[in-house]
Amino acid sequence: MNAATPLLELRDVRIAYGGIQAVKGLNLHLNAGELVSLIGANGAGKSTTLKAICGLLAPSSGEVRYLGQAVHAQGPWELVAQGLVMVPEGRGIFARMSIDENLRMGAYLRRDGEVEADIASVYQRFPRLKERHRQLAGTLSGGEQQMLAMGRALLARPKLLLLDEPTMGLAPIIVDQIFEVVRDVHRQGVTVLLVEQNAQRALEMADRAYVLDSGELVLQGTARELLNDARVQAAYLGA
Repeated sequence: MNAATPLLELRDVRIAYGGIQAVKGLNLHLNAGELVSLIGANGAGKSTTLKAICGLLAPSSGEVRYLGQAVHAQGPWELVAQGLVMVPEGRGIFARMSIDENLRMGAYLRRDGEVEADIASVYQRFPRLKERHRQLAGTLSGGEQQMLAMGRALLARPKLLLLDEPTMGLAPIIVDQIFEVVRDVHRQGVTVLLVEQNAQRALEMADRAYVLDSGELVLQGTARELLNDARVQAAYLGA
């Protein structure tokens, strides 16, 4: 991959569930080091798009490319090994495993000697997890489970981190903490694609953004441009 090649690129991607077109000819890209937000109403196709990016759904047509290679030719585990990592909507933690065991699952494909240091870093970032490290993940609060899901993703050492509704249903103080972690991870050089219902916060922290409506790309631009766009303000920002 040369310097001009996007880290991630979707080319005319279409995804169907039976006869229903969930994503309709989507084109988007992320350059290395960017934080890009993908916003839209429920059912707009945002989560479907993320699943296609990480190889969990095959497009009916078009192509998803990561690091210059087609995603559909690789297994999701191969993409994780190359640094493409998702925190799914609903968190997807292993409920009957401890916090510590969940974190170690994030490092399952790693063969380096720095896993323990990275676990310590996650515990430093999320002290509440350290206090409860032997506790079963299924007994945690929603906010603690989201911290764990993000910590587990960080143990995979992502190059590209996909976040699907990371603050949904969380208390405001936890929302602030999650957004601060996203900012910090991005500052450390991780490229981030953020799907988030809180469009105001998502746009305030992003470099660029895309707006999906019923599976179609209807707007794109810098985050500042979209924050000031009357259509975005009316539809998503409560103006």
